[in-house]
Amino acid sequence: MELMIKKLNHVGGVYIEPFAGGAGIAMGLLEKDLVKDVVINDLDKGIYSFWRAALLETDRFLEEIMNVPLTMDEWRRQRNICFNENRKYSFELGFSTLYMNRTNRSGIIKGGVIGGKSQRGNWKLDARFNREALAERIEKIAKRRAHIHLYNKDIGSFIESYLPKYAHDGLIYFDPPYFDKGKQLYLNFFNYDDHVRIEKMIREKVKCDWIITYDDVPEIMHIYDGYNLKRYDLNYSVSEKRKASEIVIFKTAQMIPSKEEMDGMRICLNLR
Repeated sequence: MELMIKKLNHVGGVYIEPFAGGAGIAMGLLEKDLVKDVVINDLDKGIYSFWRAALLETDRFLEEIMNVPLTMDEWRRQRNICFNENRKYSFELGFSTLYMNRTNRSGIIKGGVIGGKSQRGNWKLDARFNREALAERIEKIAKRRAHIHLYNKDIGSFIESYLPKYAHDGLIYFDPPYFDKGKQLYLNFFNYDDHVRIEKMIREKVKCDWIITYDDVPEIMHIYDGYNLKRYDLNYSVSEKRKASEIVIFKTAQMIPSKEEMDGMRICLNLR
């Protein structure tokens, strides 16, 4: 994404993620001062609660990171919050989302706990819960809070009512839930008609630069037939190790980076 920011002259502009999740790319661009502001939106109340709690209740969040028990009893308590107390914002929901992300396999909220419920695996649930590193990460994020604009909106509402405020100098990265395994991976997953709705809204409402990524499945290929589309290969580690491909869709053909441009930034990606 750093290449796209530079290629499309959005350095010092706004980077927008309507399906933010962990927003790792957004935070990386902000920390490198490649963009002035980032806009992150997610309909999932858990993800929204995580960001809101980390940004606005930072000291309390840091205290929880340093003191929360890393046990199966605590995992069950946090899981219950994630699945049964997720209808509105709460600090507890925000923290439980982080807890599940760091203690579940591949960071999937709906996934199983690392090491299994018996905790007899080679890795235990605390394997990815590095307290010091997590606290440092949250502190870095909180220091940039003035430049992080957070929303909890449906994609339609976000595009129509909130995106225009930032789109004049914005690059949007749409990363919707996977089509093929969305139900297994996400608490908020989309059906075919939802994905059709997303395409229609982007086509009719979004005028600034945008990029979309999806899993490589026939249904998505059909929805985005006629667009500037490329495939790239990657290795998955979700539930099993396997190779697969994803698709990336560009607003215009001119946006597609050349091999020379990618080589110049040492990006190893076989767009095809």
